[in-house]
Amino acid sequence: MTNQLRGVLTALATPFDRDEEVDEPALRRLVDRSIDAGVDGVVAAGSTAEVGALSPDERLRLVDTVVDQTAGRVPVIAQTGATSTREAIRLSRAAQRSGADVLMLVTPYYEPMSVPETVAYVEDVAEAVDLPVMLYNIPAATGVNLDPDTVRSLAEEVGNIRYIKDSSANWEQALQLIHHHGDVIGTFIGWDAYIYSALAEGAAGVMAGAANVVPHEIVEVSRLVAEGDLTGALSRWKALYPVIDAMISVPFIAAVKAGLELRGEPAGVPRRPMSALPADAVERIRRSLDRIAPEVAR
Repeated sequence: MTNQLRGVLTALATPFDRDEEVDEPALRRLVDRSIDAGVDGVVAAGSTAEVGALSPDERLRLVDTVVDQTAGRVPVIAQTGATSTREAIRLSRAAQRSGADVLMLVTPYYEPMSVPETVAYVEDVAEAVDLPVMLYNIPAATGVNLDPDTVRSLAEEVGNIRYIKDSSANWEQALQLIHHHGDVIGTFIGWDAYIYSALAEGAAGVMAGAANVVPHEIVEVSRLVAEGDLTGALSRWKALYPVIDAMISVPFIAAVKAGLELRGEPAGVPRRPMSALPADAVERIRRSLDRIAPEVAR
């Protein structure tokens, strides 16, 4: 297969104003921030976007806004999974009409499903649209794991299933997807601590919430790997990893928003009932950002 989607994808956060409404101007700035940094695509309404706290209409508004602001500069991936097949099809068709380039499907997360139920859901939604589809495997949230053999079968049976975002945090599984199934599906690793490892192993790319905060730095690691300079990429990654570690060791959405605030791009705080980070966690992120080498930091 030929992968058209590769590299670094920013899983965009959703900025909120003081009334917890979507802050559209701030969202547009986040889109530009990532694109100006050189990312290869942006993701609307994903996990980092607080999708579970958004209404269906808000999700569609996010997709519309991101597609409009992107204006064809990079692909837009719209996360359109839902807790029912019917709603996922509605969201997917709406995102297709909006101009999204790829649809990403998280499996239903309210009630853990069997693998056959999950497969039926994915097949029904993918066959209802014409766009390429990215599976989203995040078993900690959905209660079901899309194992590599199941992923391969889906990609072989449904022609527009082209990619998978694997957020299983299972490195052995990630390696199997990359090395054994790359002929039928492109693997994007969605666990930010694996960014360097995934790129060095030959994954199609990474989908990173941290790219809201440090897009230049992640793109630089990706660029050096693509150029074959693994030593240079590892050096940059060693400088960047403390930032990633500080963010993933606390509630991640709150960490992304704290990091954006520290970098002069305020996006509000998470929508309740989630809370902003405590001061000590913010301070750890601040210190890690301050230690990024000057030639890497932006």
